[in-house]
Amino acid sequence: MAPRYSLSFSSSSSSSPPPPRLILTFTAWCNSHLRKAGTQIENIEEDFRNGLKLMLLLEVISAERLPKPDKGKMRFHKIANVNKALEFISSKGVKLVSIGAEEIVDGNLKMTLGMIWTIILRFAIQDISVEETSAKEGLLLWCQRKTAPYRNVNVQNFHISWKDGLALCALIHRHRPDLIDYSKLRKDDPIGNLNTAFEVAEKYLDIPKMLDADDIVNTPKPDEKAIMTYVSCFYHAFAGAEQAETAANRICKVLAVNQENEKLMEEYEKLASELLEWIRRTIPWLENRVAEQTMHAMQQKLEDFRDYRRVHKPPKVQEKCQLEINFNTLQTKLRLSNRPAFMPSEGKMVSDIANAWKGLEQVEKGYEEWLLTEIRRLERLDHLAEKFKQKSTLHKSWTTGKEELLSQKDYESASLMEIRALMRKHEAFESDLAAHQDRVEQIAAIAQELNELDYYDAATINARCQGICDQWDNLGTLTQKRRESLERVEKLWETIDQLYLEFAKRAAPFNNWMDGAMEDLQDMFIVHSIEEIQSLITAHDQFKATLPEADKERMAIMGIHNEILKIAQTYGIKVVGENLYTVLSPQDISNKWEAVKQLVPMRDQTLQEEVARQQSNERLRRQFAAQANIIGPWIQTKMEEISHVSIDIAGSLEEQMSNLKTYEQNIINYKSNIDKLEGDHQLSQEGLIFDNKHTNYTMEHVRVGWEQLLTTIARTINEVENQILTRDAKGISQEQLNEFRASFNHFDRKRNGMMDPDDFRACLISMGYDLGEVEFARIMALVDPNNTGVVTFQAFIDFMTRETAETDTAEQVMASFKILASDKLYITVEELRRELPPEQAEYCISRMTKYIGGDAPPGSLDYISFSSALYGESDL
Repeated sequence: MAPRYSLSFSSSSSSSPPPPRLILTFTAWCNSHLRKAGTQIENIEEDFRNGLKLMLLLEVISAERLPKPDKGKMRFHKIANVNKALEFISSKGVKLVSIGAEEIVDGNLKMTLGMIWTIILRFAIQDISVEETSAKEGLLLWCQRKTAPYRNVNVQNFHISWKDGLALCALIHRHRPDLIDYSKLRKDDPIGNLNTAFEVAEKYLDIPKMLDADDIVNTPKPDEKAIMTYVSCFYHAFAGAEQAETAANRICKVLAVNQENEKLMEEYEKLASELLEWIRRTIPWLENRVAEQTMHAMQQKLEDFRDYRRVHKPPKVQEKCQLEINFNTLQTKLRLSNRPAFMPSEGKMVSDIANAWKGLEQVEKGYEEWLLTEIRRLERLDHLAEKFKQKSTLHKSWTTGKEELLSQKDYESASLMEIRALMRKHEAFESDLAAHQDRVEQIAAIAQELNELDYYDAATINARCQGICDQWDNLGTLTQKRRESLERVEKLWETIDQLYLEFAKRAAPFNNWMDGAMEDLQDMFIVHSIEEIQSLITAHDQFKATLPEADKERMAIMGIHNEILKIAQTYGIKVVGENLYTVLSPQDISNKWEAVKQLVPMRDQTLQEEVARQQSNERLRRQFAAQANIIGPWIQTKMEEISHVSIDIAGSLEEQMSNLKTYEQNIINYKSNIDKLEGDHQLSQEGLIFDNKHTNYTMEHVRVGWEQLLTTIARTINEVENQILTRDAKGISQEQLNEFRASFNHFDRKRNGMMDPDDFRACLISMGYDLGEVEFARIMALVDPNNTGVVTFQAFIDFMTRETAETDTAEQVMASFKILASDKLYITVEELRRELPPEQAEYCISRMTKYIGGDAPPGSLDYISFSSALYGESDL
């Protein structure tokens, strides 16, 4: 409904006559319209009394026909015509207070002027509205904007702000700079400035002189209605330019939105390309499973992998999260500006990046498992290789000289006693040889295991093992041959000294036992737990428990030797040379026994040192577990709390944002705990600790949970930001948004921030939608264009606000361009550069296609197809 105006002149104000300047202004204003009908008035008080020129004035300014006037000259004819004019004014929504046709017919000047002011307000000023202000405020705001750049001009009202004439000159210069040289005007020459404006307006703008310069300058407060009436003529004179400026502003706004969106698209494409390229370069490195030959080299690979985890990957996690946030923000801006959704290049969708990232993490996990397996394998290989060398060295020491001994033919020139001694000696050797068979088999077994574990120097191991086996076979052959030779002359042997024989038979096994004991006491070991080292300590304690019995055997063997000496002394037998049945002497037994006793405490110390190391490892396990058992649940709790904040409707979105920011800061502050856990994890790996029974949380679990927590808080904050952006852009209130959230939460039955189609249908029905299958299918296409099978809260909000949103359209942009082009179907380069800012003009020129039509000058551009393209599919 049009605004209604009350007459501001009344009979109650008849104590003071109207100012002459107002009569002059209103008369000139009426004549500026009446001359279009070929007439004018001389005396505003007299010439409207019969109603004829009043009706004619209304027809000219309204472009409408009034009822046919009465032609009579009687008073009632005049009253009838004036009533027709007043009824027409009332039909336009103007409320006439305290005025009737009789006052106008009787020549009441104040009532006549009041009526004319009402007509001016209704037909000359009412349509002036800038940014939804009232007519007077709109005209004042228009004047302020147009004169803002000019020095010495400060328009605050419609009286004293116009006294120096600079404001009127500024209005003219702003729209027609060719008519006035503003730089030559002086503030101390108000009359000259006013007359310049009056003369130029009358001569070039067809605005008659309605004011008197001397009257304005010499009046403390010029008449506000007179100034408003005169200034409104300038507004209508420049209305065409205003329309073009409005159109240009609309176009600039639309182009700015498109340019910003294109920039965001380019940034997304660049960031996505860089992230995918980094993943592409990283995966081959993680897939390279070529094992190193040494433990040091594999440890370096593990350290490189830790650097990747600590230094190189975290920034990429942030980039991935930021990429998702940028994508969601861009899509929200496109929806709010009525643009189609952004479709990234092939292979650069958010889902593509997520899949690539998932593939990276799978390869990463496999690479870490391979590294640890290889380190364990190399540790085992180093241990076996050292054990092989030790046993081979001991075996070499034992076999030294054996082949030469077995190859001797001393029995050919020996006496019977010597031959029999040699036979017994050979039997003792065979006993020793049989005892060494187990050691040779152990050496071969170690070599076999080194080959199966792909030891890098397996060739050297195999060659040495083959040499030992060949030598062992040769020793067996030589032993057999020597036995055969000795047996051939066995009939020549006599009974030999039983004591020597008994010594030899008991000394050899005892010596072999001591060799085994020394070997076991010096044997290398590798354990990974306190239980394993305790098992070795138990075995060692059991060994020490056998020492008293072994000492008895030693004493018995030494007793045999003492018995020999006793018999020799008793019977006067001179013992010459060594025991012919063995190479072992009593001194050998004693020396080796002393060596065994020295090795026992050394073994004790070695085992205790290993106990200390395993206890240290256990402390590391418990230390890691204590932190992990706190951090793991903390991360899970924060994930649940963030989920609750994101669906909470108790407060405003800003309060949700504040809460989420607080959570985000708390999470960032918690990072030091993760770093400390990483340090403990590194210490565990350096100590070759690969299991931990005190916790179910591995470092990998914590890392994945931490990265998910960072991504979730960032994504949730972005969702709330987009909701705020949607709320403000769509003009919905917090209460409406809370209602939407309450409805969504009620039907989000799985509490995962999404509704399936059946729940969404139930939600719409609960809100009053009458849904058929066709209508529901149309709505689902809007809220789930990618057919994911779920409806997110953001999509739900967009749907609930889409119908009422005021957005710019291609048709509006076309209409704006049409104004700039003076209603032509094409626009020229010159027109674009004249009407738009340089950056916006060049943007249009570079993207508009040539206009195809016979009536256009060369170089004309097609703004219609360009406007449609602004709302079409993006080239990005």
